[in-house]
Amino acid sequence: MIWITVGIAAALMLFCVGGNLYIKQKYQDRILTAAECDGIEADCIMVLGALVYADGRPCHMLEDRLNRGIELYQNGISDRLLMTGDHGQEEYDEVNVMKRYASDAGVPKDCIFMDHAGFSTYDSMYRAKEVFQVQKMVIVTQRYHMPRALYIANELGIDAYGVCAEEIRYGGQAMRDIREAAARIKDLWSVFRRAEPKYLGEAIPISGSGDATDDLIKH
Repeated sequence: MIWITVGIAAALMLFCVGGNLYIKQKYQDRILTAAECDGIEADCIMVLGALVYADGRPCHMLEDRLNRGIELYQNGISDRLLMTGDHGQEEYDEVNVMKRYASDAGVPKDCIFMDHAGFSTYDSMYRAKEVFQVQKMVIVTQRYHMPRALYIANELGIDAYGVCAEEIRYGGQAMRDIREAAARIKDLWSVFRRAEPKYLGEAIPISGSGDATDDLIKH
């Protein structure tokens, strides 16, 4: 029994290590610089959500993502921004903070879509394809998170590329790296079984107006 237990533990360890390496390398060549995105003609630029404060400010990490997404919009990579994040509770709202930040930077409000039910990276990618009908996009997040985001999006059938946000090391990164390693294994399984997200809802084509997503919680 001891050797069986050891064998199972070793197999699980090998699977976890192998799964992480696989996801980290699978779409590595799709991580580009802002300049390398010229000519992609994406349906949208997706900015993945992160912590927002009670006073309506994005955390530093999210601010860096937003600045990169706005830069890509201004460079003409796409004329649509898709802000995806957590707005599952009335008192906590990532996506309206994100939309307001981009609007204050000069992006027209009708060009900014909000996915209020982007509760996880997997949910955000699944909903981008099924709800917002995205076929090709550029994802913006930090480098440690990018391989998983690209893996999910491309495996679900979106032609996705990634541009990393500002290249700095944020406080608490060691813990985020640990959580990310576990999340890669979880999403490897989610992609394999094509798990549905918590919410779907009616289609809101990214080719339309972002105003259609105003004040929607679960669509």
